[in-house]
Amino acid sequence: MENIIEVTSLGKTFSDHRALKDVSFQVRKGEVFGFLGPSGSGKTTTIKILTAQLNQTIGDAFVFGVPAHRLKEATYRKKIGVITDNSALYDRLTVYDNLKFYCDLYKVPYTRIPEVLEMVNLASEQKKIVSKLSKGMLQRVTLARAFLHEPELLFLDEPTSALDPANTKHIYEGLLKLKENGTTIFLTTHDMNEAETLCDRIAFLHNGAIQQLDTPKNLRKKFGDDTITVELTDGSKVTVKRGPEGAEKLFHYMNEDRVSSIYSNEPTLGDIFVEITGRELA
Repeated sequence: MENIIEVTSLGKTFSDHRALKDVSFQVRKGEVFGFLGPSGSGKTTTIKILTAQLNQTIGDAFVFGVPAHRLKEATYRKKIGVITDNSALYDRLTVYDNLKFYCDLYKVPYTRIPEVLEMVNLASEQKKIVSKLSKGMLQRVTLARAFLHEPELLFLDEPTSALDPANTKHIYEGLLKLKENGTTIFLTTHDMNEAETLCDRIAFLHNGAIQQLDTPKNLRKKFGDDTITVELTDGSKVTVKRGPEGAEKLFHYMNEDRVSSIYSNEPTLGDIFVEITGRELA
């Protein structure tokens, strides 16, 4: 499978602080790649290197098969979308006129505007002046801007951090639609449910280094204890191993009509992160 991003032994030092240490990974075409870690772990530094906003100290970073710093060239800028804290919106313009400006910039027909406004649940707010919008609305307009030209590669840094659950759901649907249409997504987030919902693979970053990289399913399998818990009608709980022996024990309880509930002991992504790093993802 083709790699859109290839990073090898990447390092970045600021004065006497090593922000990134020997970071290596690949992002495959068409996948949603989650880059998870606490504040200060190196996530934003990595995005800045991959989007030509910052040069690495050591190592290699290739995007679309060329060194990342070449993304400043117009040919490559049209292929990517970037959403970070800097919204790059014009305060005195309406939502619609902001998007119209970026349609002109990307040479996208204006008919695309209603589509992206619907994707972020802002169709009814298009005439509002940007300076009057709430933080959550601003974030949605910024996402709409990034969706306009259907980029081949989309970088998202905490895309739903200011959104309520209903609008977050709209964004998820929009992102998955972009993925279906071939967009590769590089996502940083603190939200483990978001990572679970969207990501094909996840890298856990801690102290500037990748600690684990795999699919959510494989990570849970690797860090799980391969057991289930059976809650009995008398209120007691029994731990049963998966497999023939455990199944026999479970059927015994069920035949005696003693089972109240059954649930898996499979770890969450949050549990896995705490086990890897010894700290919460925050």
